Amino acid sequence: MGHITAGLRRLVPGRRCGRMALAGLALASLAWAADDWEAARRGMVDDIQADVRATREYIGKGRLDEAILEVIGRVPRHAFVPEALRGEAYANRPLPIGYGQTISQPYIVALMTDLLEPGPDDVMLEVGTGSGYQAAVLAALVRRVYTIEIVPELGRSAAERLARLGCANVETRVGDGYYGWPEAGPFDGIVVTAVAGHIPPPLIRQLKPGGRMVVPLGQPFGVQQLVRVTKDAQGNLTTQQVLPVRFVPLTGDH
Repeated sequence: MGHITAGLRRLVPGRRCGRMALAGLALASLAWAADDWEAARRGMVDDIQADVRATREYIGKGRLDEAILEVIGRVPRHAFVPEALRGEAYANRPLPIGYGQTISQPYIVALMTDLLEPGPDDVMLEVGTGSGYQAAVLAALVRRVYTIEIVPELGRSAAERLARLGCANVETRVGDGYYGWPEAGPFDGIVVTAVAGHIPPPLIRQLKPGGRMVVPLGQPFGVQQLVRVTKDAQGNLTTQQVLPVRFVPLTGDH
């Protein structure tokens, strides 16, 4: 639910959210023809690659993992935005999805996914489901995704959307993601899609040794940094500031 800050140029395993399922949803009865959506996605991937090159001094690389770009290039982002905004779905910027929340800028989704270093046997946790777009991207790359959304209406609609998409390896929950999903952990990777003032201790405990966490840290309407956290075999944490970003705040009873 974030974007790059202005001035920079952000169980038993089920069937993965794969190519055939994604293609099926992309060919559903939507306003544009399938060729138009495909061309728009190619343009979006080009924009992501341009942002990667523009921010290479921050992120330490000039290109993201090819498998991630391939998935970004086929997940139908237009299915995850309100119908009135589908014509803008492949613009490289965040879009409102209701309830004060947004779907993150495609560059940020791609970058956060890359920082997680997803592998085919990984189990991931997402805090902040939103419309379900980040979960769908991860689901095409890993064994299983658990995702938590605090806004009930968004959580329910995302669960229905992901089920229609065929993402059988995604499990959703409505709740406060600050506390994670203890019974499903530990996780190979955790991604937080809202800014927090500190790294939530429950999420640290649920991260496997050798695991990666990507979380925006800072003030809700002030300076924020996208941070990558790694845990070594002894449980020690290493943090790396990656990029100035802007995210909506992490909410909940905490």
